[in-house]
Amino acid sequence: MKLFLMLLLLVSGLSAITLISPSVASAQQQTPAQQQTAATTTPAPSSSSEQVDVEKIIRAFTAKETEFRKALTQYGFKRDAVMQTIGMGGQISGEYRRVSRFVMDDSGNKFEKILFFPMSTLSELQVTAADLEDLGGIQPFPLEASKAALYNFKYVGKERIDELNLYVFDVAPKVMPDPKKTKERMFQGRVWVDDQDLQVVKARGKGVPEGKERFPTFETYREQIGGRYWFPTFTFADDELVFDNGHAVRLRMRVKYTDFEKLTGKVRIIEEGEPGVEDPEAKPTTSPATPPASAPKPKP
Repeated sequence: MKLFLMLLLLVSGLSAITLISPSVASAQQQTPAQQQTAATTTPAPSSSSEQVDVEKIIRAFTAKETEFRKALTQYGFKRDAVMQTIGMGGQISGEYRRVSRFVMDDSGNKFEKILFFPMSTLSELQVTAADLEDLGGIQPFPLEASKAALYNFKYVGKERIDELNLYVFDVAPKVMPDPKKTKERMFQGRVWVDDQDLQVVKARGKGVPEGKERFPTFETYREQIGGRYWFPTFTFADDELVFDNGHAVRLRMRVKYTDFEKLTGKVRIIEEGEPGVEDPEAKPTTSPATPPASAPKPKP
């Protein structure tokens, strides 16, 4: 079963990270995910005289994104998230890990049960339960049809990756939200669309706009689930966040999604739990996990 690079949401509530003290980011050997990306991706799209119906392609792949988003509400899954800070020499200076089981209701609300949550060893970043909220998959498809009108799509050309011929588009918001007036975040980057099925199979980008906050660039792998739907199964980020005051933190994040299961019956709502626990007793609550109250910004 082939895996493809795909963007996981960078639009709403992307990893709220608070800077506590600076760290020095340094060179590091490539990770397996980076090596695979470099090995399978050609340097740049090639020009082609082929007539391309750009509007038709955009309508098709944004409709597929809407279909996948709706289908995801019918599945539960396990998420294993690791956030690390990287110090001098490429050494891990701190780690945050959270393993959870997620289910969603018919409205797309996500509910979490903590399976494993050891005490964080991060000293440069402060992470809360809400920081990984959108990595749970509430909105992993930022370019679905209902939001396509908010973006400019620039056709770049065609590119071949593995055995696939792909249309390449640069994507950016038509109007950049004002970070002083709204917490809304949008996607900016590049997407690759299969020229046969007209669905996005690869993307790379980040959340915008950036005010005092900083957002890492993510790459995510998708896998076909249920013989039809392409859901995220692995996401990766390795980026240096440099704030206005000059403080810099190198952040590495790895998130795995496994054990997808079609849901039946009513959803039982579970509270989030506390750090330092493993498979805590489930307790009902009256509301879903809430999105982050603030975006990444330097601590005064």
